[in-house]
Parts: sequence; structure tokens; C-alpha cells
Amino acid sequence: MATGKDRQKQLAREHYERQMQRRIEREHKAKRTAIIGSTVGVVIVVGGIVAAVALLGGNDTQTEAAASPSASAADTAAAEQPPAGPKPYDAATGACDYVADSSGGPVKDVGMPPAKVKTTPATKTMTFNTNLGDIVVELDNAKAPCTTNSLEFLAKKKYYDGSKCHRLGNQQFPMLQCGDPMAKADGKNQADGSGGPGYKMAEENLQGAQYKRGVMAMAKTQEKGSTGSQFFLVYGDIGLTPDYTPVGTITKGLDILDKVNKAGIIANATGDGTGAPKQTLEIKDVTIAGKS
Repeated sequence: MATGKDRQKQLAREHYERQMQRRIEREHKAKRTAIIGSTVGVVIVVGGIVAAVALLGGNDTQTEAAASPSASAADTAAAEQPPAGPKPYDAATGACDYVADSSGGPVKDVGMPPAKVKTTPATKTMTFNTNLGDIVVELDNAKAPCTTNSLEFLAKKKYYDGSKCHRLGNQQFPMLQCGDPMAKADGKNQADGSGGPGYKMAEENLQGAQYKRGVMAMAKTQEKGSTGSQFFLVYGDIGLTPDYTPVGTITKGLDILDKVNKAGIIANATGDGTGAPKQTLEIKDVTIAGKS
């Protein structure tokens, strides 16, 4: 015959399983539209602009376990303990923490970047060879070493080769989002923006971060430590909160972004003013170089 204690454990276990399922569903939805925006989003005001934010769900004011008087507080606390995320760069050891991404989105698996990195040279030059010309970015290796290291690793693995930038913003949200190697960028594929490398890392260089014209920053979900391969190139000024790794500055190619922006977006039903760009921007090849 089951005891009260057994019943408590069973309830706690069931609650934990429900939480894990909801978390997986939330992460999968959020991954779909990494940077503050989604095809299924709620509209909020951020820094004076209106932006679409991924609808993660799960904002229950009362969980099943909390509503059940038979579940112990200790069991409930254990069930609600979130998993540890990736750690920030460790300057003492020169190590980055890249962890497996279990969000469930499509993956182009090219392996995991090396953990050991160097903050010198202070800057590295990233060149996107595209169908519209070169876009050159000066990466801030000193302040964002783990992100720079990841980009360099992905470039060497030809991860971005042949990929298309899948999401163009608007006057209030002037950015072009790229980095999903599986994106069709045709305005029809609901999975655009859900692809990644199968790993994630902590955000960097956030103190005083601003997203002005010419900034390259990394896309992420609303959860901390969810930076992957996607990034956005800013061709205006966006009043975002400092949550997205500013990894570099565009030194060449802003005219290309202006051209893509001028062409507009493919009509869609997202309602957030963003969509696949009419003017295709395809990344043919990526190289990164830096002088010691």
C-alpha cells in the first residue's frame, strides 16, 4: 500500500516531468526566432521601440505542485531547480564553456569549438563574401573571446557557406539576421531561425552595450546562455536592452545592408513588421584573420 511519502514523491516526479516538457517546448519555440522576435510573438516596448519578442509561455502564477498540498516543499524546490547554463569566459584559465544545446531545433553539426582561447590579438577581421559583395566586420576578440573563437571555428568548418540571411527588420527594428544554415529565406518556411550548431555559450561584452548602426551582435533566445551561431547586422539604431553579445563593428558593407533594407520584406503574416528579405543575401564564404 502506498504511503503518504510515496505519494509525495510521485507527485513531485510528475511535476518535474511536466516542467521539463514545458521547458523543452518553450525553448523550441524561442529557438525558432532567436533575437527578440518571432513569428509567434507578443509585442512589447523595449528602449522606446516596439519589438516582437518570442512567446515562451509557461508564465504560470501557480504550478501544479504548488497547488497540491501533498507535495513537500523540498521536493518542489528540487523539481524547479533549473539546469546549469554555460559559464562565462574564465580569464584565469583562458577557457570558454561551450555546452550542448538541447532545445530541439535543427542542427548542422560541425563539432564543438576548442575551449582554450586567447584574447590576443585584440581584434580580428571577419569577411563575409556574399552575392552582393563583401561585408567586413572587426571582431572584438579582447572583450568577446569565446564568441569570436566560436565564429572562427564555424568559419573554418564552412558552417555558414551557402546560407541565406532569413530575417529583415523595419524602421523601428533595423537589422538583418543571419546564421541559420538551414534557413530558406523565402517567407514560406516557418522553421527559419530555428537552426543552430548544436551548442550554445554565455553572452559577453554586455556592459554598456548599445546596438547602433554598424554593430554586429549575436542572436539568442530570452534565456541567458543561449547564444549560438545566429547573428544580426544593425543598419540603424535599435534601443535594445544589453542582453545580446556585441561581437564586432561593420567596417565595410553597410551599403549592402541598406540595399537589402530598401528592397523590403516578403509579405507574411507575422504581424511584427519583420520577414524574409526580398533581396536575397547569401553568404558564400567566411574568413577570419588577425595579426598577433
